[in-house]
Amino acid sequence: MSGSRERVLARVRAALTDVPRDETPQDVDVPRGYAPDHDQGEAVGLLVDRLEDYQALVHRTTPADLAGELARALARRGAYRVAAPADAPGEWFAHTERDVVRDTGLGVADLDGMDGVVTGCAAAIAETGTIVLDAGRAQGRRALTLIPDYHLCVVRADQVVAGVPQALPRLDPRRPLTWISGPSATSDIELDRVEGVHGPRTLEVLIVE
Repeated sequence: MSGSRERVLARVRAALTDVPRDETPQDVDVPRGYAPDHDQGEAVGLLVDRLEDYQALVHRTTPADLAGELARALARRGAYRVAAPADAPGEWFAHTERDVVRDTGLGVADLDGMDGVVTGCAAAIAETGTIVLDAGRAQGRRALTLIPDYHLCVVRADQVVAGVPQALPRLDPRRPLTWISGPSATSDIELDRVEGVHGPRTLEVLIVE
């Protein structure tokens, strides 16, 4: 073990000497003097504005019409074979005749051969236009939403929060988190926009309210 590492660990141990062994982070009240949001308007409307600004496709629908809207989205896309988490609600796909393949361990080549993926999310942040997945129910594992080139995401209105601080308590820190702000894009050294490097080039969002 290096001398630097020993010194760092020694300082950590010294700082923890007065902490009871059964104390958890939740037992300590941490002052948080920042605003949870910036009062930029009604959350769902703001999320739609931000997502569209990021060139995502956005549709607002109702629980009764979700299956129909989802079927229409897949038809517009021309997606005939899509992946979905194993625990995604079956009623989402009640009106589509497309081939929905449940992910029970699909390989990279299998995922790459899909026309898209349909998932839910853990939270959506209006101010940043960000959808967050934490591998919880109906979200699947990270590879499921990073390999197919088209991602259709179902967001319930009660999952939309105004700011990032409001989203964090809704996420499971023990699981990998995927933060999505529009279609995957980056810029090369000459600032030319390149899409699809780190994930799907097309993000479509169905907001259920």
